[in-house]
Parts: sequence; structure tokens; C-alpha cells
Amino acid sequence: MRETVTTRLLVFTASLLIPSLSFLAVFFLAPGWNISTDGLQDTRIAVHRGASFRTIVSTLQQQGIVRHERPLLITAALFPELRNIKPGRYTVPPGMANYTLLEYLRSRPQDEEQVMIPVGVRQERIASIIGRQLDTDSLSVMTRSQDRAFLDTLGITAESFEGYSFPGTYNFPWASTSGEVLQFLAGRFRSFFNDSLQARARELGMSELEILTLASIVEAETPLDREKPLIAGVYHNRLKRNMKLQADPTVQYALGDRRERLLYKDLETDSPYNTYRYRGLPPGPICNPGEASIRAALFPAETRHLYFVATGDGGHYFAETHSEHLRNVRKYRRSRY
Repeated sequence: MRETVTTRLLVFTASLLIPSLSFLAVFFLAPGWNISTDGLQDTRIAVHRGASFRTIVSTLQQQGIVRHERPLLITAALFPELRNIKPGRYTVPPGMANYTLLEYLRSRPQDEEQVMIPVGVRQERIASIIGRQLDTDSLSVMTRSQDRAFLDTLGITAESFEGYSFPGTYNFPWASTSGEVLQFLAGRFRSFFNDSLQARARELGMSELEILTLASIVEAETPLDREKPLIAGVYHNRLKRNMKLQADPTVQYALGDRRERLLYKDLETDSPYNTYRYRGLPPGPICNPGEASIRAALFPAETRHLYFVATGDGGHYFAETHSEHLRNVRKYRRSRY
């Protein structure tokens, strides 16, 4: 008699639990219950940095991935770890359940974006590229680029990140922060500027910043790799003689734009970047130099040249004396007319 009562109690209890368990299984794990089956193709959604979990769920509903928001909110309330969805772009396949959908978004690797950092451009242009491709604000990139505390963590003594965006093509997680991107680019430069190149800089009696600054001027002067050691040699010679560098690109940087022709009044601009007014190197780089320009600054051509002027076809005339330089200037002017 006792066994029969016990058995009946167990059966009765199970009859109460089984529907509840079945409901929970359907609620959390069954595909198609809350997940829209209207479309059979993957759906792409973007989770922007700073978006709340409720905003993400609302996006899923607006995109037609789920019919109702509440089941996802309930699921996340019971499993709080599912709320940790990183910013990124996600391709969501059809036919997922409430739990598996959130787990998929939580654990899915962030989508990557290929970003090309061109040679010889200023930090404003790089900030624009990063902002456009990585779902961040270019202004935040510029603000980070001038953050003294942040620069100190990277060992950058310059007044800004200018020059440290080592050119190349890189893959970044979409929605990377400006700090993450700049830290990566500085790391790429430091990987290139290895112990042997640092030792070479010391041989020249120059710091990392001075080499990078000189390399940026070389980069701005010519796109021709074969000419870069010669141009670097000219500037090294002028530095040794305590001559003003008189580099047009530094004046353009001081003016804030890149003009095709400088006027005489431009050369009077009062800025430490104006190498027509102030001797020595400017305070920091004027663009982001590439590998060829950095190597040219470290290993300049052995030359006695002190002057150069454009040929008009992309190259330069070089001269040892001022009188020879003036003849080259006249040749350049004739080529323009």
C-alpha cells in the first residue's frame, strides 16, 4: 500500500514538472518559437560601441530576426553572462533559439575590417580613415593622438602621435577603440625600429624622435625611394653645418595645409615647424614616414650636396654650392613654362 502511494506521488509530481520542463525547453532551446522564419538567409546586424543590451535586443527585433523582445530579455535575466555582447558586425544565421542566439552573439569573434594606412599623410587623414572604417569618431582619434598621458604609456615623447602611424594594411576588429588602434600602430613601428636601427640612431647622435622627424621630411619631399638617401644626405649635411633646413613641407605643416606653391610671406610664418626661420629639426614629425624614408634618415647617402630643387617631372636636381643651386632653380622654372 505504501509503495503504491509513493509511486503515485512520484507520477503526480512528474506530471506537474514535465510540462514545465517542456515549456522551458521550448522557451530557451527550441528554434522557430520566437525566431522569425520568414527569411531563410543570414541577417547582418551591427552592434555599436556603447549600445545597451536592450538596444541590441531591439535591433534584433527591428531587423526581423526575432518576433518579440521579451523572451530574449527573460533569457538574459536568467543567464546574465549572455548580456556580454561585444561591439561588432555579426552575420546571424536563421533558425536559432532564444538561448542559442544570445550565446552565438556573445561568443562570436568580432568581425574584422581591413584598413590601409597610406604613406606620407598627416594624422588628421589617418584619423578620418580609422573613423570611417572602424565605426569610431575621427575626433576621438585626434583627441587620443594628443593625450599626453596616453602618449607616455607608449613611450612617445613628441607632442602628438604624428609620425607613429606606421604605414601598412592591417586587420582590426570592427568598432575597435581609437586607443587600441593607435597602440597597435605604435607597436608596428617599434617592431620595425628594432635594436639594430636604434643602435644606428645612437651612432648618428640622434634620438628615435629626431630620426622619425627627419624621415617625415624626407617622405614629404619625394615619392621616389631612390632619391630618399640623397635628400636625407643633404639634410644631414645641413644639420652638421648648423644651416637652416629650409624644407618647404615643414612650412606647409605649420600653415596647416599642403599648398602647391609657397609664397615669400609664408616663409615668415612664426612656428617652430618653420625651418626657414628656425635652425635644426622641428619639434616632431610632419607626416607618417614609411620604411624607405626611415632607413634613408638612418643611412643617408654619402654626398657633399647641400641643396636640391624639383626637376618638374617628379625628381630633383642636387647641388653642392649655392651658385649651382641657383642654376638648377632657373632650369626648374623654365620647365614649368
